[in-house]
This record gives sequence, C-alpha cells and structure tokens, in this order.
Amino acid sequence: MADWDDLRIFLAVARGESLSAAGRVLKLDAATVGRRIARLEAALAARLFTRSPQGYQLTDEGGRLLAHAQSVEAEMARARDTLAGPGEGIQGQIRVGAPDGCANYLLPQVVAAICAANPGLEVQIVALPRVFNLTRREADMVIAVSPPESGRVLVQKISDYRLHLAAADSYLAGAPPLAAPSDLPAHRVIGYIPDMIFDRELDYLSDLGVEAPALASNSVSVQLQLIRAGAGVGVVHDFALPATPGVRRVLTGAFGLTRAFHLVRHADDRAVVRLNRFAAALSAGLKAEIARLEAASDGPALKA
Repeated sequence: MADWDDLRIFLAVARGESLSAAGRVLKLDAATVGRRIARLEAALAARLFTRSPQGYQLTDEGGRLLAHAQSVEAEMARARDTLAGPGEGIQGQIRVGAPDGCANYLLPQVVAAICAANPGLEVQIVALPRVFNLTRREADMVIAVSPPESGRVLVQKISDYRLHLAAADSYLAGAPPLAAPSDLPAHRVIGYIPDMIFDRELDYLSDLGVEAPALASNSVSVQLQLIRAGAGVGVVHDFALPATPGVRRVLTGAFGLTRAFHLVRHADDRAVVRLNRFAAALSAGLKAEIARLEAASDGPALKA
C-alpha cells in the first residue's frame, strides 16, 4: 500500500513528466526519484509510467492512481490547515500563475502586501504567456483572462480592466497624424505574434483590422517596452501606464477595450483554508490595485 511520501513523489513525476523535473521540486536527485517510483510500482504490482526519450507518461493504471493521490494531497493540505490554527496567518508556499501583464504590473505590489501581513507565507509568481494546467499542479491558482470552459475548477471573477491604444511622446512627435483609427495604416503597430495568441481575449488588434503588426512579441511587457522606446503604437493595459512615463493613450474616444481577470483554482482545494484565505486577499488586493492604477492613468498627463 502506498503511503503519502510515495504518493508525493508519484505526483511530482506525473506533473513534471521526468525524474529530473520531479527531483527539482522534491529537492532529491533524479536517481533517488527513479528508485522510489520503481519501488512504488513493485509494491502496487502495476506499471505507473511509460518511459520514453520524451519523458514519463502515465499509464492507465497511473491515471487511476493520480485521482487518488490528488485526493490524498488535498486531505493533507486540510490537515495542515487544521494543525496551524486560525491565528497564525497564512503559511507555507503558494504558487500563482498569471499572464505577464498582470504578473509584472499588478502582482508584485499586491503579493508584497499580503506577505508583509503573513510572515510565514512564501509566494512564487509564475509569469507565462500561455494557459496553465491546474491538473498537473503547475500552480496552486491561476489568474486568467478567459475562464476555463471545462475541468474540475473553481472560478471567481476578480475585476474588469481597461485597455487603450498608446504611444510614446517621442514617437508621436515625429509620426504622421493620428486622429482616427483610419490613420493607423500610416503607423507602425505593435502587438502579439498572431500565431502565439494563447487566449482569444488577447486578440486586441483584430477589432482595428490589423492582422499582422509590424513589431510583435508574445509578451505584453515586451510590447510595452517597444512602445516606450518610441517604436510605434500598440494596445496597453491602463493599469500599466503609471509605470511607463512618457507613454500616453491615444484615440481614447474611438477605441477602448474591457477585459476581466478571473481567479481559477482546482476544485479539490475548495476546503483548503490557507488557499481560501490567500485567494480572498489576492482578489481583494488586485481589484483595489487595478482601480488605483486606472484612476492614476486617467490623470491629465496621460490623456490623449
């Protein structure tokens, strides 16, 4: 019969799909992880993984064990919450996944405030321009623009946010007139690499009839730095503008977008108190920070 330590190692391999990836998470060498998996397979008389040059993939038996292991993991988390008690603050390590705009311009200050109030808390922010896989536990919770349409997840809306076209003063000083969207063909447009848009809600430029921006990146932060460098015009989060002096919104009366951030968690975590408390603090902090920064972006110096 597998104990929790065996299942913990099994989960790490299932999620990392390799012994080395699991070893990094577990702080064990790959050979030790391999021996532990072999011992678990022998104890259960079942082959849990198919080995190949591409890594470790779950067999049918491994897939059945995965559901059980995840349930045990959730129970262990609830047990830790019970033992910690209500008065000790949020403790332990929590990993948050987010698109890089949110991760760069919102999460640092929000997470810093939460950690200051909870000294026993460790937070890892994973900024990746792609959809996270909660089933593989790439993160404990994810901030997403589009809520998932399937899977065993908990979803709550955090807040709407706004986006507008923006450009640097240095660019506008020497560029052709930009008085209406019809003027955009005379300008260098900055945006996402079309075939790397991982969420339909990020296809900002299609509303303007721009199919292939002259300058492109899969990172919204890189796009904003291109705009700041005077390379052209692009769509920018209003909450990022206070961090980019010299960049201002343009065509505000003709073009604007509203999107929303959602907090997504695995359904098995619904009773994990520390994750619930962190999720509540994170949602409240992000909502307040978006409101504060968007109000600052409406200041006279940033208006078109």
